[in-house]
Amino acid sequence: ERSSFHPAPHPTMADNGAPEPMEAENADAAAAGFGTQHTHVDVLVIGAGPTGLGAGVRLQQHGHGSWMLIEGMATPGGLARSEATPQGFLFDMGGHVIFSHYQYFDDLLDYAVGTGPEVWSTIERCSFIWLKDRYVPYPFQNNLHVLDPEDQAVCLRGLVDATVAAAEHGGTIKPANFDEWILSVMGEGIANLFMRPYNFKVWAIPTSGMQCDWLGDRTKPIDVKAAISGVIDGRPLAPQPRSTFRYPQTGGTGGIWNAVERTLPKERVHYGKKVVGLDLDRKIVVLADQTTISYDACLSTMPLDYTLTLLGRQDLASRLFYSSSHIIGLGLRGSIPHGKKSWLYYPEDDCPFYRCTCFSTYAKGNVPPDDAMLPTLRLAGGKPGAPETRPGPYWSLMFEVSESPLRPVDRATVVEDTIKGAIATQLIDENDEIVSVYHRHLPHGYPTPTVVRDQVLSVVLPELKSKQFYSRGRFGCFKYEVANQDHSVMMGVEAVDNILFGAMEVTHDHPPMVSKMRNVELVYTPPATDDQPEE
Repeated sequence: ERSSFHPAPHPTMADNGAPEPMEAENADAAAAGFGTQHTHVDVLVIGAGPTGLGAGVRLQQHGHGSWMLIEGMATPGGLARSEATPQGFLFDMGGHVIFSHYQYFDDLLDYAVGTGPEVWSTIERCSFIWLKDRYVPYPFQNNLHVLDPEDQAVCLRGLVDATVAAAEHGGTIKPANFDEWILSVMGEGIANLFMRPYNFKVWAIPTSGMQCDWLGDRTKPIDVKAAISGVIDGRPLAPQPRSTFRYPQTGGTGGIWNAVERTLPKERVHYGKKVVGLDLDRKIVVLADQTTISYDACLSTMPLDYTLTLLGRQDLASRLFYSSSHIIGLGLRGSIPHGKKSWLYYPEDDCPFYRCTCFSTYAKGNVPPDDAMLPTLRLAGGKPGAPETRPGPYWSLMFEVSESPLRPVDRATVVEDTIKGAIATQLIDENDEIVSVYHRHLPHGYPTPTVVRDQVLSVVLPELKSKQFYSRGRFGCFKYEVANQDHSVMMGVEAVDNILFGAMEVTHDHPPMVSKMRNVELVYTPPATDDQPEE
């Protein structure tokens, strides 16, 4: 008989910060080779990010009686969490916004977080590329009229060449990599001026090393005649896409996942539980404190390269390329000088970051209240600040810097380099007062869709699933094309339905399908409460 689990208080952390032990109920567990601290569940979920929480929500929704969610960190959210500085500035772990393809996802967030303008702010996407000391509206290829005449000519010649080449082969030649796709769609001029340098800063790998299947319908073909007319007439090729997204008024993106986690039974969710061992045949995971958990099915959001390393398959793990991310936040005194701009792209070498988010624009709750009394740590140009405290108002910027073996970053100077880059790109002035500085290094930032990625995934993911080990989520399945927050939640939901009922995993198995449609068939229904009986 396998032992049952008696939960410790939530979160499961001892006073000294160590995980609470999970004691086996009987000696049979030790005799079976599990050790004296062992438990068994039907479904084990590893990771309390959006995918793991989505799985927990679905298990709870189905009323399943034997499941557990473990998380190595002390809080939920994973890469979608938020952190506050001592001065009260809030920063996300990157540029996370809510774009949804699923009614279920929207319903869940409405239930967990709430509805209405007092809960959500509605932000209009207002994006630009900073290039050669000017803002070019996004998307770049639709706004060539903003460029210098010389750059306009180079870009148009490249577009014409790409159009002629496509006509000659009838569009039958499939690009072998992302770089070939860029050249075939946009031409050499746009490739060299924007697409190649920008994407190298994002992915920290040359575009020739990336596949192009992940693009889906992210970029539309360019009408070269319209592009020429736009340059001549001094107008954009097409209006800037007008899209809006919602963002929490308080708590940042992490506040969403804190709220979702609160919908789950406290006794099911356990923190400080890092997985350090894995036996797929016996269906056992080993935690850092040497406790063990056995399962009938496991949904893991651990990075796939880490899972493969635990399984002794470093040969496969080494073929999965990813970049790490540096998130740098600046809290400043004054009013934000950038209008309604939401996020900005930086392809050039005058700054280390590839993207800057005007983070205080998203929600007033991302910065301290105006009457908060804070000292000036320093001026942006490097002069010392003043020890006396003064009130606001306050504003903030969040920067993202990618790092990989192909694009090294000096971690000791990356914050200072970012501040200098912000001055060089006219985001801040040398005399701006910095009242708070934030820096977080994320070892796993972007799962890179390299040209060899699918050779690994096509073998590894089915093999793991055949052993009832579902590796899902942004890094769990390494599919950037379905790595947004809505995709991640639904991967957890659909994996649970597959485990319990054999239902199709549409998001994981068919990324091109979900990027082109909105799923309104599956809806979230809150679990019944004492005063709300199930029908």
